[in-house]
Amino acid sequence: MLKISGLKKSFGDKEVIKGLDMHIPSHSIFGLAGRNGAGKTTVMKMILGLIKADEGEIYVGDEKVVFGNTPTNRFVGYLPDVPEFYSFMNAREYLRFCGEITGLPKNEIKDRSEELLEKVGLAEEKHRIKGYSRGMKQRLGIAQALLGRPKLLICDEPTSALDPVGRKDVLDILSSVKDETSVIFSTHILTDVERICTDIAFLSDGVIKLSGKTDEIRDRYRSEELYIEYDAISDKVKEKLLKKFNDAVSGEDINNNMKFDMSKGEYAELIYFIADNNIMIHKMERIEPSFEDIFLEVTGE
Repeated sequence: MLKISGLKKSFGDKEVIKGLDMHIPSHSIFGLAGRNGAGKTTVMKMILGLIKADEGEIYVGDEKVVFGNTPTNRFVGYLPDVPEFYSFMNAREYLRFCGEITGLPKNEIKDRSEELLEKVGLAEEKHRIKGYSRGMKQRLGIAQALLGRPKLLICDEPTSALDPVGRKDVLDILSSVKDETSVIFSTHILTDVERICTDIAFLSDGVIKLSGKTDEIRDRYRSEELYIEYDAISDKVKEKLLKKFNDAVSGEDINNNMKFDMSKGEYAELIYFIADNNIMIHKMERIEPSFEDIFLEVTGE
């Protein structure tokens, strides 16, 4: 749905984007993750044709993005990080206004507005927009961005500054629209990526450090360590454990819990040892790195 190749952008002497390549499949939820100031918003605005790239190409579908009034924007819905509204309107009035200025038929505006207000949880909201919370405004912004049935929905930091409930609401909505459009959203909140994204790219120092399917990245960085909690063991059993498994076992209080590195010791032998020594297990789980851990590892930040 979206293909970017060789993208570069400088502001004065500062090179912000340094040869970026990115591909977003149709009907995916793509997370562009990076710290504040990494260049995420610059990339978004180049996709929209609002900022001119120094080098490189961007395609939405089969059409090339051009700087200025790019025709590709008829396929795109956009939610900026802080959406602005006519605060004297209510949600229905605002969506009707947006539909009219984009040339949608009146009956389609009404039907689509009701559908979207239901989707974003604002169907029963009668108040003027000036009384909306930040989360409600974000949800209305998503409805407005989806009004014209775009093939690509671009959201710039859609959950930034929202409380946990507001973040959940926005993420649930973005997850629910995957069947009708492709979604790309920028974020510095890696837990949001873990929750809903099918694909991800880590942006750092103007380049993509890692990209791919989220499940494949999880598998690639899967830990070989187990965390195990158990009833207190005797010093004799502890001594036998350390002697048998040596470097595979670590922990601050091995009498009650330990980490077991399966790359340095046999898992089957550990299970036999636990059974033979009547160790009562309370918890045994694989230690999985978070996307924040992976981001810090690949970017060195």
